Amino acid sequence: MKKENITISMEADKLRATKRYMEKKDADVEQELGDALQKLYEKYVPAPVREYIDEGGEDTPAPAKKQKEKNRASMAENSGSMV
Repeated sequence: MKKENITISMEADKLRATKRYMEKKDADVEQELGDALQKLYEKYVPAPVREYIDEGGEDTPAPAKKQKEKNRASMAENSGSMV
């Protein structure tokens, strides 16, 4: 799956201190941030959407995609009866 980067800001002194003390515990800032972001994903993204994404689906969740297809079919039927 394609990955994207995000950028966040933190005061330089605080970041240096965080990295320094994390290194003493063999912890990695990027790994910890990645873990935290994964938890946010699991907390806020509904399970059906996560499942759809894990299955390699498109950007649109399956229920929304099906609804779009129904709407298109309905519009096609309605436009055909107006002739």
